Amino acid sequence: VGRRGPIAGLAAARGGKACCRALGSRCFSAMASEKRLEVVTCTAPVNIAVIKYWGKRDEELILPINSSLSVTLHQDQLKTTTTAAISRDFTEDRIWLNGREEDVGQPRLQACLREIRRLARKRRSDGHEDPLPLSLSYKVHVASVNNFPTAAGLASSAAGYACLAYALARVYGVESDLSEVARRGSGSACRSLYGGFVEWRMGERADGKDSIARQVAPESHWPELRVLILVVSTEKKLTGSTAGMQTSVETSALLRFRAEALVPARMAEMTRCVRERDFQAFGQLTMKDSNQFHATCMDTFPPISYLNDTSRRIIHLVAYTFDAGANAVIFTLDDTVAEFVAAVRHSFPPELNGDKFLKGLPVEPVPLSDELKAALGTDPTPGGIKYIIVTQVGPGPQVLDDPGAHLLGPNGLPKAAA
Repeated sequence: VGRRGPIAGLAAARGGKACCRALGSRCFSAMASEKRLEVVTCTAPVNIAVIKYWGKRDEELILPINSSLSVTLHQDQLKTTTTAAISRDFTEDRIWLNGREEDVGQPRLQACLREIRRLARKRRSDGHEDPLPLSLSYKVHVASVNNFPTAAGLASSAAGYACLAYALARVYGVESDLSEVARRGSGSACRSLYGGFVEWRMGERADGKDSIARQVAPESHWPELRVLILVVSTEKKLTGSTAGMQTSVETSALLRFRAEALVPARMAEMTRCVRERDFQAFGQLTMKDSNQFHATCMDTFPPISYLNDTSRRIIHLVAYTFDAGANAVIFTLDDTVAEFVAAVRHSFPPELNGDKFLKGLPVEPVPLSDELKAALGTDPTPGGIKYIIVTQVGPGPQVLDDPGAHLLGPNGLPKAAA
């Protein structure tokens, strides 16, 4: 799935209690006022596409050439946290990502800011509140952190821009649909606005108003489903998703065929698999679509390769999907997680981080049967996998009500630097 942007980790929002009900996630009122500072802190999840998004029909509006469907991962293991603050004392918009100040003039970030401010003006000029408050002219400071590797193919820009849009919506009092705000930062960010299983409809309108995300099923729908992320690399990708997509659109005949002839039927079938909890069909279609996405990348000229030798070895193990990166996402059911982890340990013995190899949900160790060892075949590759994150399907964005969770201090600067 396309993940992009040097701000890789800023993203989406809705405002108010109505938004929380719409997203189906727990949400707590968190607008705080510290002197002349209005601040809100939110979290947003990573999503992993099982029907991939790759390629845009409009680069500026971020409109896809095909619909896509994703699984929202639980924020207990993978999330972006974003604090947005506005104040009459701020002289310019500023943004920090993982403690480092970034260029606030980055085009996609500016598109998000313009859109959220436009929605705020529209809402208030429509009579929903008193005449335009001064806060709409205030500058905003934003700080965002990921608890997972940024720009390594783990959907950091989707979670990030979803969290940005969600936080901005709260601080500016916007309660409308935020698909367009999040999408303007990173296309797949609109899918991180919801928990559970989410579709991003490609839409047909030139203005993109019908290119929106909608929930297919809530996070409680498939409680047995588990998701394991096999982190092969934490390095930044050699070919970013934005550049890769554009080159594929320009040079790959397979990409157009996939979007027009195959994806519509696959969307319908994947929706059925989710709703009926048909794991065998779900896993098979997930793998087929992942394979086709990477075949499209290889059909691009010059070809793009996101997988490495370890990625290809993982392909022989189980039900997998790879986004634009070498890291594998494994779908399985809760009663097979322990055996799978044992198989991974056997095939890719951890080197120096044996005690930190497994992160996330607890997994009881089990012995690997001789039969399975024989089936795994090839010799072990020590250190091939850095660590495993075990998680499950989770909810959409949430607002934190603890003032201690704010990433910005009372002066509007990151707390570490305040």
